[in-house]
Parts: sequence; C-alpha cells; structure tokens
Amino acid sequence: MRKGRLQTRYRVTQQTLIIDLGGRGRVLSSAPQGGGFTAASHILNHQVESNPVAKASHQAHRWSNPARYLKRLAVTLGAKRGTVGLMTAVPMTQVVTVRASSGALWVECFATVGVTNAVRAGEWPETGGRRTGTATPGTINLILVTNACLSSAAMVGAVQVATESKTGVLRDHAVPSWTGQSGATGTGTDAVVIACRLRGKGPWHAYSGTHTVIGALIGRTVARCVSRGLAKAKMWRERHS
Repeated sequence: MRKGRLQTRYRVTQQTLIIDLGGRGRVLSSAPQGGGFTAASHILNHQVESNPVAKASHQAHRWSNPARYLKRLAVTLGAKRGTVGLMTAVPMTQVVTVRASSGALWVECFATVGVTNAVRAGEWPETGGRRTGTATPGTINLILVTNACLSSAAMVGAVQVATESKTGVLRDHAVPSWTGQSGATGTGTDAVVIACRLRGKGPWHAYSGTHTVIGALIGRTVARCVSRGLAKAKMWRERHS
C-alpha cells in the first residue's frame, strides 16, 4: 500500500492492481467489466497471459466472459462493492503512477503500457488470423482519478484529453503500428477509466478540455505515465528478447 505522496490508496496482489477510491465515485470507462457510466468503489487492472484463449484453448470458457471473470476476481480480492475491471498482459511490476495538482485540485494517473499491439487509427482490423509474430504485452490501460466532480460531458472530455495525450507521446517516440505503418495512435486493446467524486463531494467542473486547468492536469499526468511506461516496456522487451 502506498501512502503519503499519492492520495488514492492502491495495492498490487495476485497480479492485480487494486485501486481503492475511498468510497463510491462516478466512473466512465471502456472497461470489459463495469464499462460505461457507473458508480464504483474499486478499480482493478488484472494481468493475464498474452492471448490466453489461444494459449489455453482448454480454458477458453474462462475467457469467454471477461466481465464475469473480473467480477469473481474482485470478490476473491475483497473488493465486493462496485468495481470496474480491466485486463492486460503487461506485468504489474510495470505499473506507473503520476500525480499532478493545482491548488486543491489533483489528478492521478495509473498506467500499464505495452505497444506490441500498436495500431494507427483507421487501419483495417486483422482478419483470418493473419497476424503473426510475438505475443508480448501490447495494451495501454489508463486509469485517471481526480478529487473533482465532473459533469458527464467533462468525463467524456477527460477521455478525449487522455487519448490526445497518449497519442502525442506515441508520436513523439515514433512508435510504429504492428503492420509497420508509422504513427501508431494507440493499441488495438487500449482501455481508459475516468473516476471522479460524486456530486457535492468535490469541486464541480462542467468542462475538462485542453483549455481548462483540469484538462492540463490530465494531459500532463497521462503524458508522464505513458512516457515512463514506454521506457519500462523497452527494458522488459530487452530482458526477454
């Protein structure tokens, strides 16, 4: 458990990052478990084997419903109240955390970064199993937590700013698509989570675009997380090549 510098409590156990929001908060995400708009007390980022269905076809039923699997995992880990759950093949030893603040307002980012599954938005999806090569970790999961209370529009705006920031870092580092095309904008399995306070429990923000303070904080924390995550991913590849 980390305390002090980071406001939000979290721990890593059983290959899972467990973020405790300290009570129910509003959450918007593209997560396989608890996705969309919801209220939750915990956010999980669980490490699984790369392409688990292909590697363990006899356990395919286990992965046929990721939401159910993650919900059961949450109960096992003691996060019995509302949860949002993500999956990644990136080891939890590579979790990156960054916090930025302005006055009483703060934003924290938790990220796991892998880019072997990188794509450029607009590329046609693979078909017929034509993708070959390594099955190394290749997902960028971003979890943003703030003490602000965001309007629904501002939560969507936060997703937009986080995505712009992530893509900017990938472009700065010249990360290519898995097809070899230049200018990857993300990976094919990225997920993003925005968690904020309930109405009346934090400073109200109707907007979160790049011309706002909270938008700037989101952009900075994501950029730092993805940059550090890319460095960790590079070291991981070098050790396992």
